[in-house]
Amino acid sequence: MPNIKIFSGSSHCDLAQKIADRLGISLGKVVSRKFSNQETCVEIGESVRGEDVYIVQSGCGSINDHLMEMLIMIHACKIASASRVTALIPLFPYARQDKKDKSRAPISAKLVANMLSIAGADHIITMDLHASQIQGFFDIPVDNLYAEPAVLKWIKENIVEWKNSVIVSPDAGGAKRVTSIADRLNVEFALIHKERKKANEVDRMVLVGDVTDRVAILVDDMADTCGTICHAADKLLLAGANKVYAILTHGIFSGPALSRINGANFEAVVVTNTTPQDEHMRVANRIKTIDISPILAEAIRRTHNGESVSYLFSNVPL
Repeated sequence: MPNIKIFSGSSHCDLAQKIADRLGISLGKVVSRKFSNQETCVEIGESVRGEDVYIVQSGCGSINDHLMEMLIMIHACKIASASRVTALIPLFPYARQDKKDKSRAPISAKLVANMLSIAGADHIITMDLHASQIQGFFDIPVDNLYAEPAVLKWIKENIVEWKNSVIVSPDAGGAKRVTSIADRLNVEFALIHKERKKANEVDRMVLVGDVTDRVAILVDDMADTCGTICHAADKLLLAGANKVYAILTHGIFSGPALSRINGANFEAVVVTNTTPQDEHMRVANRIKTIDISPILAEAIRRTHNGESVSYLFSNVPL
């Protein structure tokens, strides 16, 4: 693939390497370091003049540092005469702050969108945005890829009794996601209505649907402190479910998340590798991963060659 360069930020080097290996190219040379006053300094170690540049950086770990590093990398490539700079952001940072739901609340996702545009990004590739309207915060093209095809493949290959399953959304916001998966598997779906007293703390849950003597598969876009999915798992087992699986696109697992997973009754908690999972898997052996680097690599290849990426919305590349 001529005229293409892929650079990795420091948030998820392993994923960037897998993407580069899949495309059969080497990662570009980049050195990122901090001055003693904690300012980030980035040096691009090779020419990008006239090249199609892709910068891989996920919104995990030290999110603010990684976001700043990505902005600096985009700017560095842009002023070094790159023909196009694409930010590949598997987990979009600040995606949960996407609306003004109370007085004087910020819409931080819009601020991040502005920062990326001003830094010089020409195109954004991301996966399973927490709120799809974030695409509208940009005046540049945004490709929001879906983990759904990879999730369907995992369910069929790893859950023997998937035909006797119920796909469950742990909140009303995920209803569209679970109905889509349930339709493609030709199984039923259920919904858990939850009420929050405050952020990251669930007050009450009500199950809408029947899971008696079925395998319950909880599907959500992200798991942070895991309070919701662990509450939901208990609720489903009380309602008569045989087994409970949780399948989540972004496994953030902050705070007490891993101890909650170890204490819950999941058969498995399945996440994609949009964020690094090796450390999490060492602590909680129920966590399994789905590799989404083939989807991201194929999106890069199709974008570079000017092909449609809509094939990836319903298929996993071979």
